[in-house]
Amino acid sequence: MPNFFEQNDTKTALEAQYAAQKIAFAPIIFQVAKTMRDIGILELLYQNDKSGLSLEQITQKIDLSSYGIKTLLESSLSADIVKSSQGKYHITKTGYFLLKDKMTKINMDYNHYVNYQGLYYLEDAIKNEKASGLKVFGTWDTIYPALSSLPAKVQESWFNFDHYYSDSAFEEAIQILLKSQPKTLLDIGGNTGKFSIQLLESSPNLHVTICDLPEQITLAKTNIKKASLEDNIHFISQDILDNTKKIPSGYDIVWMSQFLDCFKEEDIINILKRVKESLDHNTLVYIMEPLWDKQRFETSAYCIINTSPYFTAMANGYSKMFNATDMLHYIKEAGLEVIEEIDNIGICQSIIICK
Repeated sequence: MPNFFEQNDTKTALEAQYAAQKIAFAPIIFQVAKTMRDIGILELLYQNDKSGLSLEQITQKIDLSSYGIKTLLESSLSADIVKSSQGKYHITKTGYFLLKDKMTKINMDYNHYVNYQGLYYLEDAIKNEKASGLKVFGTWDTIYPALSSLPAKVQESWFNFDHYYSDSAFEEAIQILLKSQPKTLLDIGGNTGKFSIQLLESSPNLHVTICDLPEQITLAKTNIKKASLEDNIHFISQDILDNTKKIPSGYDIVWMSQFLDCFKEEDIINILKRVKESLDHNTLVYIMEPLWDKQRFETSAYCIINTSPYFTAMANGYSKMFNATDMLHYIKEAGLEVIEEIDNIGICQSIIICK
C-alpha cells in the first residue's frame, strides 16, 4: 500500500497552525478561486502572464468595481493563486491549474453545484446516517432517483464528475472484458448507458442488459435510442436492494462499475451474495472501483478519499469510497473467489475479477 498519508504530521507548530487556518478559511478561498475563474480574472492574468497587470488595468478589462476585484486579488494572493511583483499581478502555477486543468475544473464545479450547500449538514448526516444535505434540492431519501430531476447545473456537474473518473478507464476496461469473449453481459447500475454504448462499439454482436433504478433506466433508454442500439441493449428496471427480486441470471459477465460504493457494508455483502447465487458456472464478475490505496499519485488518493463526505451528506448517508482491503473483505464475505486484480486503469480505477 502506498504510504500517502502515514507520515503527514511533520510540520512545525507554526506551520501546523497556518495549515489549520487554511482549513478554517477553506470555504472562503474556494469561492474566491471559483469566482476568479468564472468572471475571467484568471484568464486575463494568464493571457498577460509575462508583463503582469495592475489593479487599474484589470479593472479596465473586467466590468467590476475596483473594490470587488481587489478583494478577490488579495484573497487569491494569500492562497497562492496569484502573485504580485512591482505593482503587477501574475497567475501562479496553482492559478493555472484552477483555470486550465480539466480535473480541477470538474472537481470544483462538482463541489460547488452538488455539494457546497448540502455539506453544511454533514454533521447531521454522520449522526443520523441519512443524506441530510440532499434537502437543499428536494425531499428524496437518496440522490439516485433524483438525478433526472436535479437542477440543470447540478445534474450536469454530477454526471461530468462521475463520467470523468470512470470514462478514462472504459477503453482499457473493455479490452479486459473482451478477453473472455463474452456473448452476454449484465451491467448492474448501468446509469446513463454510456459504458454499454462504448462496449458495443468494440463488440457489436454482444448483447447487454442494463439493470438499474427506473429513473436511471429512463435516462439510459434515451441515450441508447440516440445511438440506435435498441436491438443490442435490453433493460431491467429493478431496485437492487429489493431482496424479493433475484439478480437476473444467464450472463457470461456481470459488470459493476462504481456501483458498490453506493451502498453500506452489509448491503454490499448482501448484493454480492445475491450476485453469486445468480451465477452460472462459467460466469465472471467484474468489479471496477477507484480504490484509494491503489493509486499511483497522492493527488488521486486525495480526491477519492474526499468524495466520501459527498456520499454521507448528499448521496445516501451511509456509503463511501473503498480501499482495497475493504473491497476484498466484502468479496470474501460474499463467498466469491478473486481470480485477478488489475490496478491503474484510466485515471484511478481498479478491476477485480471474481467467480
